[in-house]
Amino acid sequence: MKFCLTNARYLDSAVDVLVENDRIVTMLPHGKGPSDVEQVDANGLVLLPALTDCHVHFRDPGFEYKEDIDTGLEAASRGGFGSIICMPNTSPTNDSAAVTRYMLEKAARTHPYGPRLFPAAAATPGLKCEGLSPLAELKEAGCVCVTNDGRPMSNTELMRRAMEYAWDLGLRFTDHCEDRELAPGYLMNEGEVSAKLGVMGQPVVGEAIQVARDVMLSEYLDIPVHIAHVSCAMAVDVIRHAKERGVKVTAETCTHYLMLDETELLGYNTLAKVNPPLRTARDRECLRKAVKEGVIDIIVTDHAPHAEYEKNTTLDLAPNGFIGLELSLPLVWELVRESVLNEADVVRLMAVRPNEIFNLPCNRFNPGDPADFILFDPDEEWVVARENLFSKSCNTPYLGKTLKGRVKHHWQGGRQLF
Repeated sequence: MKFCLTNARYLDSAVDVLVENDRIVTMLPHGKGPSDVEQVDANGLVLLPALTDCHVHFRDPGFEYKEDIDTGLEAASRGGFGSIICMPNTSPTNDSAAVTRYMLEKAARTHPYGPRLFPAAAATPGLKCEGLSPLAELKEAGCVCVTNDGRPMSNTELMRRAMEYAWDLGLRFTDHCEDRELAPGYLMNEGEVSAKLGVMGQPVVGEAIQVARDVMLSEYLDIPVHIAHVSCAMAVDVIRHAKERGVKVTAETCTHYLMLDETELLGYNTLAKVNPPLRTARDRECLRKAVKEGVIDIIVTDHAPHAEYEKNTTLDLAPNGFIGLELSLPLVWELVRESVLNEADVVRLMAVRPNEIFNLPCNRFNPGDPADFILFDPDEEWVVARENLFSKSCNTPYLGKTLKGRVKHHWQGGRQLF
């Protein structure tokens, strides 16, 4: 299998890419590629490495009515993601090799040519923060990182042991940072909007306190730690100062924290309920600056599908989270249009850096790199609607809204998925 992708736009330059079997052979200026192989015309579309999402929920096993591995991987593919890390809050929890193998086997059966699914191991059995899961067994089965997902590790001694055990195995610990004793039962960010709505809010300090604890553990133990879905300026400040001291901390934020703020919940909008909650416009602007500067290393979706009836209730009963795999790239591209980010930033934040942090296959378009790439039309407009999505669920604040930009083609290992 050998072909030349011609007339693609990569970092504002017209290029040709020669692919043989599952690898990149070379990238050349447009018109310099070989003419004696099959030609695939990119028609000037934007060329990007296949993206990597290090934080998704596929609900399989146990909650397949929300999403399953088949539909989740299809949504990932259509959103331009060639690799995803799947969180362990399934039923049963991914705290045993049997569950890990089930996930990998189903992914291989439903999507044999990709995208690639990489399971995350549950740090504690059942995510109950009581003892540690058999992490060596989970790594051997195929897990690539360790996390207690949405259950914060409030026991600092247990957190230390989990970080040490994981790193001894060559796995990075990803932590959900939240002090649940601050404002238990919160529904959104604590601030003017929560006061106006008369509902319990979570203060940003509840997130920042746990980030500071993790940073100090990382510094003391000299062990890397990864901070999940950073949502507020106070947490960014902690991470910034830690990185300036050389602490081995990495961090992610989600597309929605870069685009939305707490005012989305006016009218008690359950589609905007998420954990961590949407914060203030100031927090949003701080996060935009942090991803540009590299204080926040990567952008993830925290893709969290729920059935329509689960969100169609009161704010206190609605579950947290919304989908993101098919929406993330078009939304992030809005930041490119606004000159908040450039195309090189998108490649760094959504393709290269995620793979570096979690030691996953990475395409930088160098000879020998995996031939995982997408063609993106930044100008195509489409409406976010049930019939336009490949995910089983459509719980998103963008439901019914028009987005600009869509992935048109996806190659994984040199094979065109669509």
